[in-house]
Amino acid sequence: MSKNFRVFMWSVILALGGFLFGFDTAVISGVEKTIQALFDLSPFWHGFTISSALIGTVVGALVSGKPADRYGRKPVLFSIAFLFALSAFGSALVNSVEWFIILRFGGGLAVGASSVVAPMYISEISPAPIRGRMTALFQFNVIFGILMAYISNYFLSDISIDAWRWMLGVGGVPAVAYFFLLFIVPESPRFLVKKNRIGAATKVLHKIETQDIEQEIAEIKASMLEKKENLFSGKYVRPIAIAFLVAMFNQFSGINAILYYAPRIFELTGLSSRASLFQPVLIGVINGIFTILGLVIIDRVGRRKLLITGSIGMAICLGLVAKAFYMHSFHGPELLLLLIGYIMFFAFSTGAVIWVLISEVFPNSVRGQGQSLGSFTHWLFAAIITFLFPIIAGQGETGTGHAFLFFSVAMIIQAIVVWKFFPETKGKTLEELGLEMSKE
Repeated sequence: MSKNFRVFMWSVILALGGFLFGFDTAVISGVEKTIQALFDLSPFWHGFTISSALIGTVVGALVSGKPADRYGRKPVLFSIAFLFALSAFGSALVNSVEWFIILRFGGGLAVGASSVVAPMYISEISPAPIRGRMTALFQFNVIFGILMAYISNYFLSDISIDAWRWMLGVGGVPAVAYFFLLFIVPESPRFLVKKNRIGAATKVLHKIETQDIEQEIAEIKASMLEKKENLFSGKYVRPIAIAFLVAMFNQFSGINAILYYAPRIFELTGLSSRASLFQPVLIGVINGIFTILGLVIIDRVGRRKLLITGSIGMAICLGLVAKAFYMHSFHGPELLLLLIGYIMFFAFSTGAVIWVLISEVFPNSVRGQGQSLGSFTHWLFAAIITFLFPIIAGQGETGTGHAFLFFSVAMIIQAIVVWKFFPETKGKTLEELGLEMSKE
């Protein structure tokens, strides 16, 4: 077995956390209207119930970095797999909105923690020349999970009056599989060095690296000398700013609002409920195809060019969607084409880059804290936007137009910020980037 193939195999397994992340994120789009009617929820409580998982992601992202640094990446991922399974099976069986919120919150904890630990883990076991592609596998699996959720929702929608229970519960099956597959993957060599388990780290590095292993160990050790450094000391201002901005703009693109409420958005154009469940399947297919494109080219083209190109494309598509809602001049196929265009640009740029960049810009000594900060920022804004979108869209077509105009303007700003302030990280080792990013 070649070393690159071994890294690929491990990365695919680790990235299954992304599949569960994506499935959990998107599956709610097929049941949110049923949940609203079943529990007789007001717009406010509807928004809160649907965003309860995202509130969990904020907490999960915030608290998972420290245990990953203290106990290792694998034990935390085992806990994440268990939480995913509990949330999926549990939320499918409940009969009260209170328990539904609690169990969706638990699933959100798993999503938030997964977005911290899995990309960090993958970046730490991947050699520099292929690190972008391997880490981007996480985002690909997020997209694949989203697509599977849309397909599952479509085919289960007519199964029975309790179709929503099947939609939610089926996500527990891959969670159980993920738990057992994690036994195949070794612990991160950088975590092992941090814990002074040099022999174990050397064995792992021999399986994945072709360069001088002793030199690699020495460089990792040197990067750990500042292990008591606080993330918020002045020397880490630059990576903090990059992680915060790339995570914030990821959500200001409107991606979660569109993924969570896609059927509702299409129903505004006059499509039937059944047809509105099928349109997101097409969006999910395009999302997957162009995420693969981003995965293939990210180590060649670089992170900055992808972000800038994608931001401009998204701004145009979102602006045209806003115009259509303002002028009441849209039709289902036209809206679908614009959202497909938006997804194309999102998938190969912001979607492919976010978890790669956040996992790269922080030095080894504070990577867990830094990954938590980036993921926390991502999920905080995701929760806010997911909570507010149905309230704003509830004002009708004009309110929906306001939301899409905001997303469009945000993407213009992102293009400018990336062009002016973001570095290029392709082809550099994590230790090289750590030194570069922590210069005061």
